[in-house]
Amino acid sequence: MTRGRVLLAAALLMLGGAGQAQAQFFDTRDIMGGGLNFFGTSSSPIQRATVMYPTNYAPGTIIISTGERRLYLVLRDGQALRYGIGVGRDGFRWSGTHRITAKKEWPSWTPPSQMLRRRPDLPRHMVGGIENPLGARAMYLGSTLYRIHGSNEPETIGQAVSSGCFRMTNEDVVDLYNRVSVGTTVVVRN
Repeated sequence: MTRGRVLLAAALLMLGGAGQAQAQFFDTRDIMGGGLNFFGTSSSPIQRATVMYPTNYAPGTIIISTGERRLYLVLRDGQALRYGIGVGRDGFRWSGTHRITAKKEWPSWTPPSQMLRRRPDLPRHMVGGIENPLGARAMYLGSTLYRIHGSNEPETIGQAVSSGCFRMTNEDVVDLYNRVSVGTTVVVRN
């Protein structure tokens, strides 16, 4: 981490507390165009790429391939942006078509009752911030409990570890979040 980044992080810590400072630092680093996470290391085990992706879906559609563990944002001219994602573990994968019904920056997290029954050790609520499991951004899918969201565990990208949500690195989820809007169609395939 450069000296300037360390000083910026320290100043933010003094102004608003650790979680808020980390969240603000991430946004500042993202705006400044850095390719490193808060800890100064590359956080994406699967690099985002523009790929050939012929499809009949309109540009702007998100297609999630749980088998590939990839998310595609359809572009023009038979191309798509391809992102690595973490997907639901066995018994938690699903498919279908929904729309993004809400978008949130540094969302808070309240585990659903089904998850709390499986994991009573989880907190009942977490405010948004770098330690929050939803990461930097979340896009909510229809009336489901599922989201496309960031992750504070980038090593899980490419793995089947979630309870049905789709995890991305914070850098990738910020990139996708800035490219899509509420109402975007999301197609989930196994």
